[in-house]
Amino acid sequence: MRIAIIGAGNVGSALAAAAVSAGHTVTVSATSAQKAAEVAAQAGARGAQDNADAVSDAEVVVLAVPGSAVTTVARELAPALSGKVVVDATNPLNAAFTDLDIEETAAVQSVQRALPGVPVVKAFNTVFAGRLGTPAEGSTKLDGYYAGDDADAKKVVAELLTSLGFRPIDAGGLRMARALEEMAFLNISLNAGNNWSWQSGWALLGPTA
Repeated sequence: MRIAIIGAGNVGSALAAAAVSAGHTVTVSATSAQKAAEVAAQAGARGAQDNADAVSDAEVVVLAVPGSAVTTVARELAPALSGKVVVDATNPLNAAFTDLDIEETAAVQSVQRALPGVPVVKAFNTVFAGRLGTPAEGSTKLDGYYAGDDADAKKVVAELLTSLGFRPIDAGGLRMARALEEMAFLNISLNAGNNWSWQSGWALLGPTA
C-alpha cells in the first residue's frame, strides 16, 4: 500500500518503520520538512515537504498527530483526501492527561464530520508506539482493533493490520470507537499509575467463533 503518515512523533515514527518493514511505500510528514526527513530516513520512508505533499499519492492516510489537533488537520487536508482511506490513530487525551476530551460519542466522529464523503476508520490507537514493531507476545498476536462505518475502508485497514503482524478485530461502527478510545486510556493509565514499561497490549482470549 501507499501510506501517508501525518505526524512524526512516537506513534508516527514507529508506524512508519513498521509499515516499511512490512513492504509498504511510506511517506511521512511532520511539523517541518527537516523533521520529516530525519524520521523518514530512520524508517526507510520518504520525507514530505508538508501534509499536502504527503497525501498526494497515498491510498491510506494515517493521522498520528496529537488528539487535540486531529480535527483541524483533517479539515485542512479534506480537499486532498477524496478516494483515500483515512485512519485516525489518535487518542483524545485532555491537557493534563487525566481524562478523555470528547465532544461526541467518540472523538473520531468529529474527524468523520470534518471529512464528509471520506471514509474514516479508527485504528492503531489501542497500540503503544513501542508495540507497533513487535505485535506479538510470545506466540500470541496482539489485537488490532478497528472501527468504522465504511465496509470497504475497513477491509483495507484490516489488511494493513494483518500485514504488520496484528490480529485484526472489527469492533463495529464508529460509535464503537468510543470503547477503543477508553481502552487506550485505560492502558495509558495503568502504565502511568503502576510505573510499567509501556509495553502492554490487548489480546482477546477464548473462542471467537
